[in-house]
Amino acid sequence: MSILSIQDLTVDFKSMEGGLRAVDHASFSIAPGRTTALVGESGSGKTVISQAIMGILPEAAQITNGKILFNDPADGVETDIAKLDPGGRRMRDLRGNRIGIVFQEPMTSLSPLHTVGDQIGEAARLHLGLTGKQARAATRDMLRLVQFPDPERALDTYPFELSGGLRQRAVIAMALICRPALLIADEPTTALDVTIQAEILRLMNQLQSELDMSILLITHDFGVVANMAEEVVVIYRGRIMESGPVDEIFRDPQHPYLKALLHAVPRFDMEPGERLAPLREIKPETGGHLMKPREETGSRGAPIIEVDRLSKNFMLRSGGMFQPPRMVKALNGVSFTVKRGECLGLVGESGSGKTTTAMAMLHAIRPSSGQIRYDMNGEAVGGLRDISTLQGEDLMAFRRKIQVVFQDPFSSLNPRMTIYDILSEPYIIHKSCNVAERNERIAELMRLVGLDEKHLGRYPHSFSGGQRQRIGIARALALGPEVILCDEPVSALDVSVQAQILNLLKDLQDKLGLTYVFVSHNLAVVDYIADRIAVMCRGMVVELADKSALIRDPRHPYTQALLEAVPEPSLDHLLDFDALSAGRASDPQAWPEPFRPRPDGPAPELTEVAPDHFVLAPGLTEAAAA
Repeated sequence: MSILSIQDLTVDFKSMEGGLRAVDHASFSIAPGRTTALVGESGSGKTVISQAIMGILPEAAQITNGKILFNDPADGVETDIAKLDPGGRRMRDLRGNRIGIVFQEPMTSLSPLHTVGDQIGEAARLHLGLTGKQARAATRDMLRLVQFPDPERALDTYPFELSGGLRQRAVIAMALICRPALLIADEPTTALDVTIQAEILRLMNQLQSELDMSILLITHDFGVVANMAEEVVVIYRGRIMESGPVDEIFRDPQHPYLKALLHAVPRFDMEPGERLAPLREIKPETGGHLMKPREETGSRGAPIIEVDRLSKNFMLRSGGMFQPPRMVKALNGVSFTVKRGECLGLVGESGSGKTTTAMAMLHAIRPSSGQIRYDMNGEAVGGLRDISTLQGEDLMAFRRKIQVVFQDPFSSLNPRMTIYDILSEPYIIHKSCNVAERNERIAELMRLVGLDEKHLGRYPHSFSGGQRQRIGIARALALGPEVILCDEPVSALDVSVQAQILNLLKDLQDKLGLTYVFVSHNLAVVDYIADRIAVMCRGMVVELADKSALIRDPRHPYTQALLEAVPEPSLDHLLDFDALSAGRASDPQAWPEPFRPRPDGPAPELTEVAPDHFVLAPGLTEAAAA
């Protein structure tokens, strides 16, 4: 018997503009003690189904047909959740008690005003009738079960004091405190680094076997599906397209939609020149102003940016009046070169220094030491000039030459400005053209990123996530830059839209002769778009090589750990959860010799261990010097 059976479920939304069918006669079931993955693009109805199961549908939504049958193994009673009053006693008994849920973004799932212990313990007090002292003890046990490093201290910690991975562990602990029979995990690892993601997946596997619970895993990541699920349900626009055992889904997909989704996922075994196949391809229309011959400032392959022993220290406020401020070293002797016309990938976990390096390259923050030199039309010896010395018109010229595409396409666009105003702003600030030419350029930018110029009067909220990211790319291209700095530009997008944006970036690089610095924690994405990869950890570049050499023959233990933690969309390359050691992999003092940096020594330098393959190995450097 299934623990949950969804039969012919239909959910409709009502609005001033008419009705919208979010779930259309969907049917599937979840077996006891097993994991079922619900897979589809954003807007396909995955989250609406989870909300219907939990009885937390928005007011505008209504279940108009079907059943949601929950068979509680604790008492053997079958309940049709679709018929329950969402605010009634029976639904409150099920929600958070027998059915738990882990949401996508852990920070929005936790109250910033209450401690982690109070929030997790609240469910135990409400559903299990525990006293405050009992709930605190149960919470401590649950935090220990989800492998918090210091459960006792975590009880009195606020969410903002925790890392993203620990916040997600706290949300999982909150969902499991009542030992539910069914856990709904709604994109539980989307916002996490690859190593933290692997840890969370391993944790969910362990907890499932220990608590004997079923899991409904909602995701768009086929790598996660391959490593976690026994059954897969594929949904598109509210309809179930295909379902079956994970082995059949991966080895013999039948529906064209499922085949298209699988071809949109970046893989390490892609052939040279092979492209991702998104469901809806974007074909840039080039011509006019953006395609006018650019002023040649250097040949392809020549250095355009040199980062030389860059360091950055941040001072943190002290915890008390008489305590001195604490210094954090965000960057420690970072050095690399970006060649004209290439894409250099910057890879690492959160806190590794990727974004700090990118902001320094944009001249948005000042480094504590070191230099960043840029090719400024041969104005200095060798054509490279220290950007910290740029002032006035030189600085404005540099700003035009290097632009940025941000991670979150919604928060990077002003919600009070139309798309026309957003794309006009660069031209107005830099006084680069008159109104007539500006309008021509803006229409050309829209066509370049595959958007209709008739939508220029719309606001950002009326576009999808992928369309908003294309608007961000159009804005970055407005002034005809040489370098585009992409800071996690696809991490917030589902696989099909991600494939769209990655292909668009590759096409634009080819057509416009752009140079990219691509910041990401997803090695498979970087492998697809980059020519060379620099791996960062704790503010240091630990390995730098051509992408094929780095993926095929990683030398540094941290790079090896990163690659081992990537969930590939293949049943032939599953994660070895027992071998994962993400916590120690990012601890420099746990690295073996000759990779371990000296605690109080100077900033370490990279050593060339093969042609154009550099590794941070102080022991090798010292041996060579001796």
